[in-house]
Amino acid sequence: MPTSGSRSRRIQGVALLLGAALLGAAEAASGVRLRERCASRQPLRTPFFGDTHVHTAFSQDASTQGTRNTPRDAYAFARGEPLGIQPYAEGGRALRTLRLERPLDFAVVTDHAEQLGEVAICTTPGAPGHGSLVCRLYRAWPRLAFFVMNMRATYWEEPTRFDFCGPDGVHCLEAARGPWQEIQAAAEAHYDRSSACSFTTFVGYEWTGATGSKNLHRNVVFSGDAVPELPASYFEASSPEALWDRLERDCIDGLPGCDAVVIPHNSNLSGGLMFESGDVGRAEAERRARLEPLVEVMQHKGDSECRLDPVGEDELCAFEKLPYDDFQGKYVPWLADEPGAGSFVRDGLARGLLAERRGGGNPFRFGLLASSDTHLAAPGYVDERQHPGHGGAGSPADTELPEGLPDDLEFNPGGLAVLWAEENSRESLFAAMQRREAYGTSGTRLVVRFFGGWELDPALCEGGDLVATGYAEGVPMGGVLPAGTGGAPRFALRALRDPGGEATPGTPLQRLQIVKGWVEGDATRERVYDVAGDPENGADVDLATCTPRGAGFDTLCRVWQDPDFDPSAPAFYYARVLENPTCRWSAHLCLRAGVDCEQPETVGAGFEPCCAEEHRRTIQERAWTSPIWYSP
Repeated sequence: MPTSGSRSRRIQGVALLLGAALLGAAEAASGVRLRERCASRQPLRTPFFGDTHVHTAFSQDASTQGTRNTPRDAYAFARGEPLGIQPYAEGGRALRTLRLERPLDFAVVTDHAEQLGEVAICTTPGAPGHGSLVCRLYRAWPRLAFFVMNMRATYWEEPTRFDFCGPDGVHCLEAARGPWQEIQAAAEAHYDRSSACSFTTFVGYEWTGATGSKNLHRNVVFSGDAVPELPASYFEASSPEALWDRLERDCIDGLPGCDAVVIPHNSNLSGGLMFESGDVGRAEAERRARLEPLVEVMQHKGDSECRLDPVGEDELCAFEKLPYDDFQGKYVPWLADEPGAGSFVRDGLARGLLAERRGGGNPFRFGLLASSDTHLAAPGYVDERQHPGHGGAGSPADTELPEGLPDDLEFNPGGLAVLWAEENSRESLFAAMQRREAYGTSGTRLVVRFFGGWELDPALCEGGDLVATGYAEGVPMGGVLPAGTGGAPRFALRALRDPGGEATPGTPLQRLQIVKGWVEGDATRERVYDVAGDPENGADVDLATCTPRGAGFDTLCRVWQDPDFDPSAPAFYYARVLENPTCRWSAHLCLRAGVDCEQPETVGAGFEPCCAEEHRRTIQERAWTSPIWYSP
């Protein structure tokens, strides 16, 4: 006779089988794989650190500089596993190894959709087109192929495929299916669907349009595993508007369970095109704001926050700026223009306000994040003390390291994306992207809260529950203030220093700032307010040892009210958090190489940039929050 225990076990077994069947039926009906409930869920949200801009060997530019790592390698690295990178010895042994001291919480591989199939053909013997002149060039002189293939694929206004792709690109489109499926499989293999929710992946890619070398690049991130049959590249969608059309047709409106966000990046290289005009009509403005809720404020190829302009009077805009406004200026310096209006995020935010004031919608209501743009398949490897050179636009290192610095002097290690979410799952993180509750850092892991409201208690920092009150009585970063009842809005801002890792301690905070942009008549204005900390704390760096000196803060907090508020003027407010100065990546490497610019004999080959006039030896790591908007 069965015991009560055995009956209970049988009932549990039947329940599990029934649950599995129901789960399978639900997955089949929705087209989306389900996951276990996260054991840790915080209603007031947690900051999750990640990288939404990652290239692997599937990207033409990464592969032609010697990168062999795949999307699976990239995700394993983000989770804390070691990664071998170029150069490679005979037999394929990597001569350098990287490892994150602190793994990431999430990552998105964003290989270029352009030439996904071409790279597959050129690396697959027997494939149609493998013996073409272009593919022979790709294999024999990869860096020359980089320029030849890129000019054809991303810089022409109407890009055309090479002849070996066949009529209408059929061979290259077919060849792209393999890597696209592997990108999806890699994301699935590394997505933690258990209740531990330790790591999240997203399927994504980069759309790499650059009309006349002016960068309009965008990363596309899908919400789940329901994704289009192939990514829409610049070949199929030769404008941002055409990209949005394809995403609506092939994903949002045409594929159950599919949703996407689009993240523009490197507006600093757009020659003013990225935020050229906000006057596009209300419906189109609302569509863009819905599809592009975020913008990348910093990455390997420069900071895009604000332009160097004496009118702005913001000296901190000098952070990690490139000296040219498109990639033509890098390779043909005599044609270079200095970056100007329309190329920076703050310009875009202001132009969005102006478009709204003129009666349209706001197409530039962006939240802010940062990422690395690594071309080594090394997401999150952004520590200034260990920069290996991210490649892509830099020097190849497939057979040997270039002498001296491993990257061009004007480039940097990149930054990190931070999302405030209830749990580390695709659903929760994607929702954070859509509502813009995000911020970017230059690589540090500061924790930043930013709320706006009309009646926030000025004493919140002294003991009130800042977070619960901020949500209950205001809006978080990325939000829009509701109509007020009189008076000026208040903003609660709190930052905690990066605690650092065992081998790399964090840096004290120096100050908190709030950046305001607003409209006066038919013109835009901006102002930066120091709201906490001490900009005159005397902190600096001993350049002989790269040792930071001076006092700072572990925590800074302030409830600030706008002293110049005009209730009739549309405005945005975002926070900027500054650490004390530290050595830049290039200064660390120059120091290790024993370079003393007073003694020319110590300046080895390739280390000449250490003594260049434009060499910036120190930086102030920072964070930028998504704005909070006020609309009259």
